[in-house]
Amino acid sequence: MAEGLISVDDHLARILAEIEPLPDFPQPLMDALGLAVAEDVVAPIGLPPFENSAMDGYAVRHADVVTATEESPVHLPVVGEIGAGQATLLAMSPGTAVKIMTGAPVPAGADSVVPYEWTDRGVAQVRIERAPSLGQHVRPAGEDVAVGDLVVSRGTVLGPRHLGLLASVGRAAVRARPRPRVVVISTGSELREPGAELGHDSIYDGNSFLLAAAARAAGAITYRVGIVPDEPREFLAAVHDQLVRADLVITSGGVSQGDYDVVKEALSPLGTVWFGGVAMQPGKPQGFGHVGEDRTPIFTLPGNPVSSYISFQQFVLPALRKLMGRTPYARPTTPARLTHPIRSPLGKRQFVRAEYAVDPAGRNGSSVTPVGGHGSHLIGDLASSDALVVVPEDVTSVAAGEQVQVLRLDEEF
Repeated sequence: MAEGLISVDDHLARILAEIEPLPDFPQPLMDALGLAVAEDVVAPIGLPPFENSAMDGYAVRHADVVTATEESPVHLPVVGEIGAGQATLLAMSPGTAVKIMTGAPVPAGADSVVPYEWTDRGVAQVRIERAPSLGQHVRPAGEDVAVGDLVVSRGTVLGPRHLGLLASVGRAAVRARPRPRVVVISTGSELREPGAELGHDSIYDGNSFLLAAAARAAGAITYRVGIVPDEPREFLAAVHDQLVRADLVITSGGVSQGDYDVVKEALSPLGTVWFGGVAMQPGKPQGFGHVGEDRTPIFTLPGNPVSSYISFQQFVLPALRKLMGRTPYARPTTPARLTHPIRSPLGKRQFVRAEYAVDPAGRNGSSVTPVGGHGSHLIGDLASSDALVVVPEDVTSVAAGEQVQVLRLDEEF
């Protein structure tokens, strides 16, 4: 480990130890999409809830039609009709038939359904030219889901199919942890809003868009705050103004060793935010702690865009997932074959921007190709990447063809 630095793993462990999941509460199904369920949900009803027809046709007693053929059809009187949601006929007598629509409840006394295609579609009397097997075209009650079945387990992240199932068993709401409210603040007197005119020494603020978008992609509700200049009082005022709507605050810039590192200057006197170096490249200068009476977590990330984004992936993303009750907290790695050699500093974990590819023929597995240079300001290279190669602290070089561990940035987990 590089002298005076803490490890990536130790910094993440300290962060996660300070983060508590947000309290869960019942949420309407559509609001719960993408959230982690905070309860085990069991089916209060079966699916289907009653025995119903799988076809448009005639409900019959199998014994009455078992001999039916085209040469020797069976004729039965039609004593009623049942449509889905319009069931007024609940039972039928032997030797009769009831016209029935798909999804309608099979009346008591019937045990099979003859499809229209096997009949003359008679109204008062039907001619049946083919016999179903016993129980054919009848969907048993509880065939799909039985009463008491576990339909969604605690921790499941709800997708469209889960919502469809929950609604089908009658749940209008489900307990889930809410989306964290994340406030993103960029600092720097040199920053300008996109679309504004640039001066000779100013740049556009890309970081706040990068981080707010990353937080939203992780499932958070994001609030991107206007640019804050390099003035400690203005920065503190901006932070405290935002705490009323924040479960977590992210800042970028102002955490290094310069004369204008406003974030560090403003927050250090509070005694609740740690600042220091983490043994990683890029992203060494880091800060984390709490602000305000409610001890809102605050991440103070470095100002270079690549450093800021990689810091988000390593530290903020796991915190957001813990707030939402989603596991695993950290993005998992996957192995891949390196196409070009890499050099790395001893004592630091390096994250190399790269492109991930899978051999379509399936012979060589997956590969990963480094993109561009190592500069932490090269956001163009970052935008061209979809993966990060993780080079361990004790490795200084990796040859082409060797297997490496990769973080796939656009993969759900």
